[in-house]
Formats: sequence, structure tokens, C-alpha cells
Amino acid sequence: MTGHTTTAPGATPLDAPYYEAPFGEAVSRFWKKYATFSGRASRSEYWWWHLVAFIVSAIFNGLAFALGGYGLQLDQSYAPPSAGAVVVFVIWGIWALATIVPTIAVLARRLHDGNFSAGWILIGLVPFVGSIVLLVMTLLPPNPEGSRFDR
Repeated sequence: MTGHTTTAPGATPLDAPYYEAPFGEAVSRFWKKYATFSGRASRSEYWWWHLVAFIVSAIFNGLAFALGGYGLQLDQSYAPPSAGAVVVFVIWGIWALATIVPTIAVLARRLHDGNFSAGWILIGLVPFVGSIVLLVMTLLPPNPEGSRFDR
């Protein structure tokens, strides 16, 4: 075997970007490539995952708010979060820890698809401007020269 993942005939191998990936396949590939920083990821693979992450965070945020987890009361006083909200925060934290590595990995692969080094992730540490630069880089179309990041 030459390092390619075994797939069904006609399916995109895991070590290649899946352009125009459908929602379910993009999310599945995100989890299958949990800590894979090499190779490339298509825009659809990257943005479908971010949609999932946004929805999950919105659900956790809504649950925490509904359970009184933010402490600020209508009369502008502060109260500690409820027990239910603490449980939501703990589960949310576990979710965040479980997804931080693959989220950074899919960002690295997305940058590779645009022919940028994954080292550009560090520009995100520059306040305000860094996140805008990363956003633009992830929105760019694939660059064929990015194949240099493939195995």
C-alpha cells in the first residue's frame, strides 16, 4: 500500500481534499482526521465544521443562559450560576477540549490548500488584524501549488 487510505470506489481518499463535500461527509472527515496536520482541506470541509461548532456553542450558550448560568440578574445584581448551568459549563468545557486539536488541524489543512504554511495560524494571536487575515486566507480558493503539503 502506498499510504492512501482504503475507500470505496469513486470516494475521495482521506489524504486528499474533498472539494464540495456534503455536510455529513465533511463532519465525518473532521473526526476521522482528528490530529492530522498534513495534507489539505477544502473550503467545504473547513466551513461545514465551523457551522457545526457554531451551532453546538449556541446550544450550550442557550442552555447555560436558560439555567441561570450567567449570574447577572434583571436588577443588575450578581448571583452565582445554578447547579444546572455549572453542569452545562462543564460539558461545554469537555466539548471544547475534545475539539480544539482537530479544529486547529483542519485550519492547518485549509491553509495548506491555499498554499500557506500552517505557521500562519500564529498570526491569529495578533489582536483584531490576525483573525481577519486568517479569515481571508480560509476563504481563498484552492491553490494547486498547495499539493506540496500532501504526503
